[in-house]
Amino acid sequence: MADITQAYRKLARKWHPDMHKTKAKKEEAEQMFTTIANAYEILRDEEQRSDYDYMLDHPDEYLSNYYNYYRRRFAPKVDPRIVVVVTITIISIIQYWAAWNNYNTAITYLSKEPKYRFRAQEIIKQEKLSNSTNKKKDRRNKELIREEEEAIIRKVIEEKMDIRGAYQKPTVYDVLWLQILLLPYTLYKYVASCIDWTWRYRIKKKEYDLAAKHYLIRRNLKISEGQFDALPDHEKEDHLLRELWIKEKFQVWKTAKEEEMKIKMAESARYKSYRRYMKKGGPGQMSFGPE
Repeated sequence: MADITQAYRKLARKWHPDMHKTKAKKEEAEQMFTTIANAYEILRDEEQRSDYDYMLDHPDEYLSNYYNYYRRRFAPKVDPRIVVVVTITIISIIQYWAAWNNYNTAITYLSKEPKYRFRAQEIIKQEKLSNSTNKKKDRRNKELIREEEEAIIRKVIEEKMDIRGAYQKPTVYDVLWLQILLLPYTLYKYVASCIDWTWRYRIKKKEYDLAAKHYLIRRNLKISEGQFDALPDHEKEDHLLRELWIKEKFQVWKTAKEEEMKIKMAESARYKSYRRYMKKGGPGQMSFGPE
């Protein structure tokens, strides 16, 4: 390889365009310099050199030889590891931003919902977080006062409301980078929980605790942990009272729910048809008097 480099430098100095004065010589030197540079690029790369040797041995396969040449020449020179790292980083940033956007959307919704807004105002009164009692003495702009009160209501909702599921407050542990780094620990916890479940409930036949019941109900409902956490407490209590962790009881409940939904949909469709019918004039009136 040292001999090739030495020969390249010698020829490059000889055929460099700046070494020639006339226009014709410069044009000839540019062509030679490009040819020498291309030859050096091929000879110093083991894969390209192997393709070149193959082309010399198999000149009849010119289409395949051209393909290999241009494939290597225009192939990306970026290290695949860098591509993977950059891709994971971009996904993690987007993931974290989207999670915060969902959380802020939930907080904005709750701060405008009358039920939650009233609860927040009650907490503000109890903890004396607002200067609302001194409004008459406050000479500031009404808009500034309103903005301050909105900010306090939003802060109370953030601190007091238990938001779960897809709209919960995001953490760095939710992003892809951390999930990849913590994958060995996650796998360890999963295997340990499987072993514990098998030992406790299948071998020793212990009664399911609350967490186990919730897990089985969630699995029967085919929803994620976040979706199950977002269910209202009264709905979870109803699932427990109906013992929906038991497969047979869950199937009975599911069938009843499906039938109930079909009836509601049928009644809704029938009611809509009736309303459309009445808007068009309803039943026609008949009279038997003289025309």
